[in-house]
Amino acid sequence: MTVETKLAVTAQDVRSFSEANNEPSWLTELRESALANVETLPLPKPDKTNITKWNFTEFPAHVVESTTYASLAELPEEVKSIVDVENQHNIYIQHNNTPAYLELSEELKAQGVILTDIITASREHSDLVKKYYMTEGVKADAHKLAALHAALVNGGVFVYVPKNVIIEEPLQVVFLHDNPEASLFNHVLIVAEANSSVTYVENYLSTVDEATGQANIIAEVIVNDNAKVIFGAVDVLAKGLTTYVNRRGILHRDATIEWAAGLMNDCDTISENISHLIGDGSNADSKSVVVGRGNQSQNFTTEVRHWGKASTGYILTHGVMKDASRAIFNGIGKIEHGATKADAVQESRVLMFSEDARGDANPILLIEEDDVTAGHAASVGRVDPIQLYYLMSRGIAKKEAERLVIHGFLAPVVNKLPIEGVKKQLTEVIERKVR
Repeated sequence: MTVETKLAVTAQDVRSFSEANNEPSWLTELRESALANVETLPLPKPDKTNITKWNFTEFPAHVVESTTYASLAELPEEVKSIVDVENQHNIYIQHNNTPAYLELSEELKAQGVILTDIITASREHSDLVKKYYMTEGVKADAHKLAALHAALVNGGVFVYVPKNVIIEEPLQVVFLHDNPEASLFNHVLIVAEANSSVTYVENYLSTVDEATGQANIIAEVIVNDNAKVIFGAVDVLAKGLTTYVNRRGILHRDATIEWAAGLMNDCDTISENISHLIGDGSNADSKSVVVGRGNQSQNFTTEVRHWGKASTGYILTHGVMKDASRAIFNGIGKIEHGATKADAVQESRVLMFSEDARGDANPILLIEEDDVTAGHAASVGRVDPIQLYYLMSRGIAKKEAERLVIHGFLAPVVNKLPIEGVKKQLTEVIERKVR
């Protein structure tokens, strides 16, 4: 099924943007080809959520110019609260669509580590970016939203970790959204070469209450043999945006990825977190927490697909639904033929805090091999009255008791975030959303 698309930009707009940024010809051509396919490609089909009437294409402006920062001391207070201004030396900040601040230690530069915005990377590291950009992870012709993203990318980041390089301190990326007319077509590309290790944490932070743009975000994480990537994310995007997020991991032999995500958007959201365990002995651990409120409609798909032998995948999702919010939580463990000794486990828990809220846990196991281990657990329900009664019997008011239950319920993922400031931010966002 195709849906009529009202595009806010033309092919000439796309070419002009690419030329103005001195992008290599391969990227310009990819943009133009993707834009030409937007009309004919179908929308993705998240299970149990009809998105055919969602607005993914109309927005006020493709690019909004914003201020830059000479130092971390100049950051807005909302950003300072999640950045260690004194000690964070490996950081990139994007202000709406503008690369606003970049710092990478001399030690990491000397080891060949790259941290820069995606458009600069396409110029300065063209061959390297071209090798991985929408080739292994998300293809530009996968569906309408992937094509739209490929055509309109206006921000994002490139991280490259050379072979045998172990980065001890986390890399932090902040996408600050403070203009209600700004749309985020961000592309994140992380490449960890063999035997390397990196922790990457990104924050999407809206400081406006309501916006009118789009958020079409793709992250591709390539984890080569025996490498490890820890990917932390906290998404706090404003009401009014239509948000599509696709985070994709490609893992080779004995590679590991750990996802820890706090999905706290106030807008309608489609989110995919998919790990492909290509290599034997590869491992994916995906943990996410969600709080829905208001009249939000959201769909979250977490999938681990096993291709390699003795690969292991674990999915843990905890969601809290308030007011009249609605969310579908799809957990998919897929074991392909030939992936012997694979181990696929998932757990989804959803708590609802009002009669009008709805959360559905949808666990799926797709197994095409005999010699494997697979299992799932799912629960959806109201807050346990016994827990509340116990807390209230100790003199705690009902509202405070509910707050404590929620924090305890979400703690398994919150505690996995590797930067204290980000962990504190997620805790504060949860606090605000559950009042």
